[in-house]
Amino acid sequence: MLTGKQKSYLRSEAHHLQPIFQIGKGGLTDAIIKQIEEALEARELIKVSILQNCEEDKNEVAEKIEAAGIEVVQIIGKILVLYKESKVKKRINLP
Repeated sequence: MLTGKQKSYLRSEAHHLQPIFQIGKGGLTDAIIKQIEEALEARELIKVSILQNCEEDKNEVAEKIEAAGIEVVQIIGKILVLYKESKVKKRINLP
């Protein structure tokens, strides 16, 4: 679990990032979660956008992602900022 200070730091780090995944009509599938985990292993911090046609609510999507062991740092509109510490390529040093 991240502290408020750590979340604040990660939000500032994520500010300039563009979303690299889009969750659309099919909702959040296991295949998408696997791809998100691989991207997080490489980058640690990513943004995911939820498209207009997604049938799941953004909070439901966030809950499913958290259930997979990924931290949801922030939800801004339809964009989720996700963080998971990399096992191999640790880049971000949390305060």
